[in-house]
Amino acid sequence: MGTYDTHGEPRRSNRYVPAYGPIDAVLGFGLFYVVVTRATPTIVAIANDVLPGVASSSVRFALAAALWFILTVTLLDQLRRQLTALGLAHHPEVDPDPAKRTPPSEPLALAYLVGVVLAGGIAWLTFDAGIAALISMLPAIATLDVGAVRLSWLVLLVVFFGSYGIATRSLDRLVIGGLRSLLIE
Repeated sequence: MGTYDTHGEPRRSNRYVPAYGPIDAVLGFGLFYVVVTRATPTIVAIANDVLPGVASSSVRFALAAALWFILTVTLLDQLRRQLTALGLAHHPEVDPDPAKRTPPSEPLALAYLVGVVLAGGIAWLTFDAGIAALISMLPAIATLDVGAVRLSWLVLLVVFFGSYGIATRSLDRLVIGGLRSLLIE
């Protein structure tokens, strides 16, 4: 049976509860990896046209280095978030007070679930088209030819990346919030 404070509220333990963000970070990096992997041939072709003296292998190496750099930054950020949750570091998006890191309320958890299902479904339906639109825009971006960019590509990119971001953030809040409720009670 739980203990209660003087105001009749459940007393929260000061045990470690995870900070939000790791699931969102993994899925975000996964999307970045897919985009870079699929866009590499196009980027190499553009680089050969724009900078004919640069070897294709150098461009591929730069893209691989970018992947490793983003992975390292992402891991360090997540480590800093979790260390902040333990009280050993500071991260501006993590409240250092463990008593304030409560699980989401039922209505909020339901909203996260709806976000996962609806936004996740939209992201799933627009995934291939969104990646293709992004890759199709790369030559126009490289040559600064604004007229070559189709409005439908921009709309598709906003819909895909927006829904993907909502779905991953909602999933992170739902899963980490569930862990918090298991660990706090």
